[in-house]
Amino acid sequence: MKIELSKIVKPSSAPVFLVDDARKIKEHKLFKFLGAEDKDYIVRLFEENGDEEFLRFIVLPSGKKALIGFLKNKKTSLRKMIIAMRRVISLAHREKIKEIAVNLGDFLTAGSKSEEIAELLGTQLELANFEFTGYKTAPKEGWNFVERVFVIGKESSPSKISKRNLGGQALKKALADGKIIGEEINKARALSNTPGGDMTPQRLAEAASREGRSAGFRVKILKEDQIKKLGMGGVLGVAKGSAERPRFIIMEYFKGKKGEKPVVLVGKGVTFDTGGLNLKPDNYIYEMHMDMSGGAAVIHAIAALARLKVKKNIVGLVPAVENMPSGSSYHPGDLLKTLGGKTIEVLNTDAEGRVILADALEYAKKYKPQLVIDVATLTGAAIAALGQRASAIFSTDKKTEKEMIDAGEKTGDYVWPLPLWEEYEEEIKGTFGDFANVGKTRYGGAITGAVFLWQFVKNQAPSSNLQDFPWVHLDIAPRMTTIESDSLAKGAAGASIALLVKFLREANR
Repeated sequence: MKIELSKIVKPSSAPVFLVDDARKIKEHKLFKFLGAEDKDYIVRLFEENGDEEFLRFIVLPSGKKALIGFLKNKKTSLRKMIIAMRRVISLAHREKIKEIAVNLGDFLTAGSKSEEIAELLGTQLELANFEFTGYKTAPKEGWNFVERVFVIGKESSPSKISKRNLGGQALKKALADGKIIGEEINKARALSNTPGGDMTPQRLAEAASREGRSAGFRVKILKEDQIKKLGMGGVLGVAKGSAERPRFIIMEYFKGKKGEKPVVLVGKGVTFDTGGLNLKPDNYIYEMHMDMSGGAAVIHAIAALARLKVKKNIVGLVPAVENMPSGSSYHPGDLLKTLGGKTIEVLNTDAEGRVILADALEYAKKYKPQLVIDVATLTGAAIAALGQRASAIFSTDKKTEKEMIDAGEKTGDYVWPLPLWEEYEEEIKGTFGDFANVGKTRYGGAITGAVFLWQFVKNQAPSSNLQDFPWVHLDIAPRMTTIESDSLAKGAAGASIALLVKFLREANR
């Protein structure tokens, strides 16, 4: 889809009118591009609909298609605007409209800048125009995707724009940047939506390599013998039951200052999760090809940062395995020795994500990072705690946690904090190993999962409470898939990518 900054509404495009005061429809920037009869018709429609919220498709007397909407108090809620951006595309998609024209001012909220909203608009339009069609037969008339969006708008404050950005260049760049972010999120959604029979650890590694070549970052893939040589007993243990051999994906993007410590992103890459010998029930296993969504998020967050030419040092680590039941599967009761020497007592083979992440978090220490962020569809308990509208965030650093929550609010990639307290460590103490991979009760599973990972962020000794860098854990299980009110296609949501990109671009690190 092309997203273009424009000064006029072309006759071929359907204008979009979003207002919060029906009496001011005549002041709308797109109103002047209509003929007299069409103007009268739109004014009458807004008068007749009162103050009830709506967004609908209409055909004007001239035969021209248009979208009109009334949103109460739209200037006060960025959350409402994000959904409105998506709904515009969804409605155009439904009505088979190929070109639309939107007024950037319709999406501005109190205190927002045009450039910030333009970037957000570019992202949300891309997200809403996505549908996973790789396994469908194309209809004779083709797919109903929107092909072009014209954006009418201007910069927030001409006095703040440099000479290089005169003539709308700042807005053009913002729209282009937003489009890049949206494209990378959609690529991650496509990876996550790919069936488990086709998305193996090797295929995930190949996808990372392709992105590295395309976006401009280094990718190294460790195979099973190299993983074994390093002593990654967690990765090897989980992978034992599958014919598909594990991979450990390393991505390096070093465009920051020389010698500057990197931020390390770690993503869970379980390409299909049956639960292992602790087999999942049938109503929970269907979507488990998306259990590598954290890995996909890390791959495409780095790809987005590289395409945006962000001047930072970023490393991505993705342990990729398939968790299958077989005669060679790892067992409940097994003891696995991780890369750092700490041992894991396996009490449930379906708590495999934290087992492979333990090795990855230990490996992250090799980079002497300034910050480590892991992303994983880790627990159903996070869904029980938060529903499906926000991911859970745990952090050892409150400043970083707040910055990430703020980044989530600005991008629509919402996160909410849960406690990371030392008291919970009692829940995951092992009997025969250092740590058990599930808690002692069925309560607080999202927290005990996070506390388990925390042990592998700390220094080597199992009893150590010291660590050399702040750490954030994002449990994105609540946002693994879209829900109806997202106004996005069914399937993977691409959670955490927009959040990570926003945070890493703006964080003063």
